[in-house]
Amino acid sequence: MMAVPRSATSKLNLGLRIFFSEFVRVSLRHPGQAVFFARTVAWQAAAARRRARAAAEGLHVPPIAIFSITNRCNLRCKGCYAQALRGDAPDDLPPGRMRGIVEEAEELGISFFVIAGGEPLVRPEIVDIARDHPRVVFLLFTNGLLLDEALVARLAALRNVVPVLSIEGNEAETDGRRGRGVHERLTDRMELLRRAGIFFSLSMTVTSANFDTVTDVPFVEAAVRAGCRLFFHVEYTPLRPGSDAWVLGDEQRAAMKGLVASLRQRFPAVFVAVPWDEEEQGGCLASGRGFVHISARGDLEPCPFAPYSDTNVLAMPLRQALASRFLRVMRENHSMFAETEGGCALWKNRDAVQALLARKTG
Repeated sequence: MMAVPRSATSKLNLGLRIFFSEFVRVSLRHPGQAVFFARTVAWQAAAARRRARAAAEGLHVPPIAIFSITNRCNLRCKGCYAQALRGDAPDDLPPGRMRGIVEEAEELGISFFVIAGGEPLVRPEIVDIARDHPRVVFLLFTNGLLLDEALVARLAALRNVVPVLSIEGNEAETDGRRGRGVHERLTDRMELLRRAGIFFSLSMTVTSANFDTVTDVPFVEAAVRAGCRLFFHVEYTPLRPGSDAWVLGDEQRAAMKGLVASLRQRFPAVFVAVPWDEEEQGGCLASGRGFVHISARGDLEPCPFAPYSDTNVLAMPLRQALASRFLRVMRENHSMFAETEGGCALWKNRDAVQALLARKTG
């Protein structure tokens, strides 16, 4: 089986160590959280050794799994990629299998879960699963509306869960896309998290309409004052007809990397810009180069934007699913999807992805 080149794997492992080391730096005002992230750097190294042992046995294991644990959601946001691709299909994995996937993943060396949906907090059992795997980091992407005082109290006892609240900018941008009153409710949730001393994040889908707001110093400054220490700027990918006007213009896209670099210099926070940061890792990290996606129905896919699969974790152990011929073929043809200019390369080239899925059985 062809694996990711060792130089690329080493570079990604180093990038993750730097990522969590930055968490230590921006958490120094909260010693308990800083100590946890310092330990995480060591745990990441141990997980990398487990992945290396798997590679020696011919199995490629990525460090990150994006796990969409449900398709259900309590909002109907304009332009939502999950709704466009999967709708409200009732595909939730059984709780026992969801737990089993995390257990198998940790044993293999997957040390970093991105928990997504739908709205993942419609399945609050994920918090109990995270509690039982304290050496695995869980980035919990949520619209925030199901965060109440009781749940925040539970999260405060878990250093390894980082709530990532989705926001579109200020009130006009957020409510315009997510619904009236959502921004005010998110502001309240941020205050709950700040008072509880929880390390939390904001995620912005960057469009032509909110670009100026979410890259501007006053917006970031206010978020940092509110307690945010991790920012995700994710370029909008148009999946729904009629949403092309939200796509970044060439000048905006070209300016993004410099703007984020400036924010990194100015604020005590960590900034991640996708797909711009992927360029430093040789382009798209999907298909196991950096991460795989597990859908709510258990399909093991290259990416949330590429809902194609030849394996399912309900039908087999995760180890067996990771040996997917389709994912291997995708990695072998990475050059077809290496460019990162202008949204998700896999979605833009989805006909080629489907052709590779067909080829793997030919």
